Formats: sequence, C-alpha cells, structure tokens
Amino acid sequence: MSFRLSQRDKDIIWFINQFRAVDRDSLVELFFSRLKSPVNACNSVMVRLYRLGLVERTQQYSPTVYLPIDAKMKKNSQKILHFLSILDIYKQMYSYSMPKQVIVEDKPTGRKGGIEPDLFCIFKGSPFWIEIQRNQYSEQKMQAKITLYEEFFFSDEWKALHWQPEDRAAIFPSVILITPVRYAVSSDHIRIIQIASIHELMQKYKSADKQKRDGRSKVSSSSSSGIKINLT
Repeated sequence: MSFRLSQRDKDIIWFINQFRAVDRDSLVELFFSRLKSPVNACNSVMVRLYRLGLVERTQQYSPTVYLPIDAKMKKNSQKILHFLSILDIYKQMYSYSMPKQVIVEDKPTGRKGGIEPDLFCIFKGSPFWIEIQRNQYSEQKMQAKITLYEEFFFSDEWKALHWQPEDRAAIFPSVILITPVRYAVSSDHIRIIQIASIHELMQKYKSADKQKRDGRSKVSSSSSSGIKINLT
C-alpha cells in the first residue's frame, strides 16, 4: 500500500511517540483547534493513521487514547494515566508558551537509582525537572528524592547535558513538585517549587512581577515563591 503522510501526520506520530499516551481531546487542542470542525477532523486523521498501522489505540478510556505502535504497556495499564498526567502538565505550559527541549521520563544520570523526573523542559527561558506526585508519600521519601537531586548537583555531570547553553555558565534546573500536598522538604543547594499546577506557578510569578513593577518589596525567598525564573 502506498500512502503519503502530511507534515501534521508526522508531527502527530512523533508527539505520540514522545508522550507515550495521548488522548483524542489533547490532539484536537494541539493539532486541530484552528479548523472549522476540529473534533471531526481529528477523528478522521486518527482513524486513518490507526488503519495504516502507524499508531495504536485503546478505547478503555473516553475519549480514545492513542499509543505508539510499539507500545510495551497493556491497553488498560495504569501507566497510561501516568503519561496522561505528564501530558496535562505539558499542555498547561503550552497554554502560556511552548516548552522546549522536552524529555518525558528524563534519566539524566544514565544509570539506575539516579533521579528520574517525569518531565524535563525549558519553559519561559528556564530549565525545569518536574515530578508529578499523583499519590501522597511520606516526607521522608520526598526528602530522599530531593537528596538524589542534590547528589546529582554535586556530581557536576549535569553541566555536560546536551541542552546546556554554550554561551554562558551551565544551569541546574529548578525542581518542580506538582502536588496538592505541601511537603516539609528543603535544600540549601537546589531550587524546589511546590505547586498544584502550572497555572498556580504562573499566577505566583505574575504577582511577583507586578510587585516588582510597582516598586514593592521583593517576594520572600521560600521554596514555593522565591525562585528566580525567566518568564519573559
């Protein structure tokens, strides 16, 4: 069978391969929102790509969730919800500015037992490692997670990561904990931001920027609101 893929087809396949699980409504939002009938257009394209054997799908969820053709997880796997939560954070960022250098389930140490953030990206000019906490954990376990980041910080290996700027000093990413629960974790070496959503992050820095413009005192340096990031 001969067929020709459009650039949008290729972009969709690449995006599904990158995020591992992408629901139909997210595809509509990201790839078809400017069309007159975005849902119908998306359904038509995705049925075609599925029949061509270029994507897999599971109808265990509503709307349909699309997976890479070589997906190694079962179609009812709880991992799908994990990947959808990563996608949701990406979409929240995308609504403000397109994240760059996106890596899903980053493994920057390259070895087992190191840090394994759910997402890495450069957002609004600043690098972030993002941990999405869908379940509640003990503070000891969360502090142990932070300790792993500190160990990587002291290793200096992060300075050679491919996304580091070539024209200035290397930057250690801020660590974002996406969590409805605030943990009593801290670090004297890395920046930790605890928020429930990216929308909350943007509101914090919108307020901080307004204070700066109004000539008010600087925001106090706490783990949730004292992080200097480039949001321009």
